Amino acid sequence: MRVLMVEDAADLAEAVAAQLGRSGAACDLAQGVAEAEDFLAVQGYDALILDVNLPDGTGTALLRRMRARGDRTPVLMLTANSAVEDRVGALDLGADDYLVKPFDQRELEARLRAIVRREAEQKSDELVLGPLRYSPATLGAELDGQRLQLTRREAVLLGALMRHAGQTQSKERLYGKLFSFEDADVGLNAIELYVARLRKRLSGSSVAIVTQRGLGYRIELDG
Repeated sequence: MRVLMVEDAADLAEAVAAQLGRSGAACDLAQGVAEAEDFLAVQGYDALILDVNLPDGTGTALLRRMRARGDRTPVLMLTANSAVEDRVGALDLGADDYLVKPFDQRELEARLRAIVRREAEQKSDELVLGPLRYSPATLGAELDGQRLQLTRREAVLLGALMRHAGQTQSKERLYGKLFSFEDADVGLNAIELYVARLRKRLSGSSVAIVTQRGLGYRIELDG
């Protein structure tokens, strides 16, 4: 999952990004509206964490512009104000959820998973493809009832493929799920390495990761 957090409180933003990284998400940080717009112009995201009050504008104004141009990226609003009118106003503008500061990191992650799941083709907490089962919440996977030993990025890649089983996804799109802009030293060919590792984990089963040359990869049931 690739997330953009728009928050000017650096300590808070860095702490959330670090924890999201440990949970398997790639998180970019923007400190204001203008910087967030720059990120959105070049990168697609699975979700935004958007503070209401920012140094160069408001999160609600950014949200209004996003929805006006047809950007349906799920948005979780953050604010220190718990007034019902503020929450209702943001939701009416197109926010998917609302979280009041201070918050528990576990709740933030659960709310993120929920708003992303609403947009996904498979809406259950568990993704299933034949004998393969994957839990986005725990980054855990089982094949024929046996737990697969996956690294964090292997698990994230598996989840990205399974959310769109049967559909080819480009290396660029998959790369965006695994790495943030801070990982600029990691090349696109890293996806080939992680795909090769997943294929080894799945070898001998009815689940296959297929390469469509020049287009990308898809996961499907073999035969």
